[in-house]
Amino acid sequence: MEEVAERIAAARRLTVLTGAGISAASGVPTFRGPGGLWRSFRPEELATPHAFGRNPQLVWEWYDWRRGLIATCRPNAAHEVIAHWSRRRGFTLITQNVDGLHERAGTSNVIRYHGSIWRLRCTKDCGVAEWQDLRPKMVPLPPTCTSCGALARPAVVWFGEPIDSVIAAQADSATASDIFLSIGTSSVVYPAAGLLHAAKLRGAFTVEINPDRAGAAADVDVAFSMAAEEALPGLRR
Repeated sequence: MEEVAERIAAARRLTVLTGAGISAASGVPTFRGPGGLWRSFRPEELATPHAFGRNPQLVWEWYDWRRGLIATCRPNAAHEVIAHWSRRRGFTLITQNVDGLHERAGTSNVIRYHGSIWRLRCTKDCGVAEWQDLRPKMVPLPPTCTSCGALARPAVVWFGEPIDSVIAAQADSATASDIFLSIGTSSVVYPAAGLLHAAKLRGAFTVEINPDRAGAAADVDVAFSMAAEEALPGLRR
């Protein structure tokens, strides 16, 4: 771990990729797996354009419930270390999380790969920019566009939707780094998993931090089978 900490301290370009595992210690549910049911629905059944088109009220009730839970959570030690790193030049964070805990920890230069649960956009693409809504509970539901009055939707990437081309390009550019850390994510689900491999191909020293050895563990330079909130304080300099 000392060698990795020294490499991070000396790096001119540091890129961090985070997934759901980094927010686990903050109490943010993964919303997937055996315990990820809500009213007998799985996320894969609700976080889709088809589900929203069929029943926007139901989808928004689920997101409103999620927002209420996340609002009670606080950044943990892992978020704080990343926020500390973000104060240096040459740092980029790519997060797959939509919970906003990185921003609440004070992290700068954040690429929200899958969007934010705290931002909304118009379903009619009327031209208004997506907007922020930090209310833990939204009234009325479903919300409407601030400009044209059409239905609003969460500004997140749903199952079956592509990553925004501008966001994808920014994330790809960030793989040109001296060190690339993959934290709290399996690095096996594409397209996000491709970022780690792209960094490796570009010559980055790659590190994986995940309690469960993921599919990418064999491909990285160093793998720590540890929780993010336990590992990252030991890498801070």
